[in-house]
Amino acid sequence: MDIKLIALDVDGVLTDGKIFIGSNGIEYKSFNVKDGMGISLARYTGIKIAFITGKRSESVNIRSKELNVDFLFEGIRNKKAVLLNLVSALNIQMQNVFYMGDDINDLSVIHQVGFSAAPNDAVEIVKNSVHFTSQFNGGEGAVREAIDHILSKQNNYKILINDFIANEMIHQ
Repeated sequence: MDIKLIALDVDGVLTDGKIFIGSNGIEYKSFNVKDGMGISLARYTGIKIAFITGKRSESVNIRSKELNVDFLFEGIRNKKAVLLNLVSALNIQMQNVFYMGDDINDLSVIHQVGFSAAPNDAVEIVKNSVHFTSQFNGGEGAVREAIDHILSKQNNYKILINDFIANEMIHQ
């Protein structure tokens, strides 16, 4: 496994899929901090991160900035086209891409990438199409579990964690 780009759907993957809209029209989403740490670990190893979502949301924009996500694509109908363009721009192959999605609009990407995953609560057709199904639901650590799986295949995970912790302590 040689993953160089992690691309993630947002609603139902990084969140539990629920969308709260206040009477003021502001949308609220809930993100899992463990997923955020997984993304930080992946970035630490040099893996690029992309969020590709069908909706536009200020919450996603804020969260992507907090995590220093490399690429944010919002309001996307054709995720496959966006990903193919990104892969070309990064000069990598689709086999070097990990994608996690939860619903039928993710299938066109899932069938193209080198490694795919779904949260435990993804729709059945998606779970039957991916390489890895998390034991966790979307927004509840599914992304972290999948990233840990990738990182443990590509690195000595214990050394990576110790190095990450030591480096974080230096930069505090």
